[in-house]
Amino acid sequence: MPSNKTAILLSGGMDSVAVAYWKKPDIAITIDYGQRCADAEIRSAAFVARELNMEHHVIRVDCSSLGSGCLNGTEPLSIAPSPEWWPYRNQLLVTLACMKAISLDVKTIYVGSIKQDEERHKDGTKKFYNLLSSLTEYQEGEIKIEMPAADLNTTEIIKKYEVPLYLILHSHSCHTANVPCLDCPGCVKNYTVRQELGIG
Repeated sequence: MPSNKTAILLSGGMDSVAVAYWKKPDIAITIDYGQRCADAEIRSAAFVARELNMEHHVIRVDCSSLGSGCLNGTEPLSIAPSPEWWPYRNQLLVTLACMKAISLDVKTIYVGSIKQDEERHKDGTKKFYNLLSSLTEYQEGEIKIEMPAADLNTTEIIKKYEVPLYLILHSHSCHTANVPCLDCPGCVKNYTVRQELGIG
């Protein structure tokens, strides 16, 4: 019988946490690719995976020498569309997730990109993920990549799918450290969403 197992790229941030609760995948995959906030992301993702009874896998591949921007603690490249932009990051993360997922017989991987990502960088757009899915579906394993929250923002997902607020409070959004810096784009977004939800 063909597999219908699903996985999610779970960073431990608000968006991936909300999508994980909504879609209830079988498996969560978290990747330490050399980002400064990796340890906190892994702790948050592990907590959410336990709460949602998801099998949790952590992949560690140090790509810090290839990064740029606040996730890497360096100046963004001149072509960076946002301070946290890391060259080819989402392509890298999906590829690494697929490399693990194929051995777990996963057929669909969800990503937590949301409506605002469509406006911020090309590798957060529906077009990007459709192209990437065409590539991964073509290869052995035939893994599909889905961006279920493409037309929603973070607050809309949480409200529409009644994501428990304690899960959101356990998320980690800071781009620069394992303890929130309260200043980076991730921390600003986290604060804004909490205010919108009335949990500020």
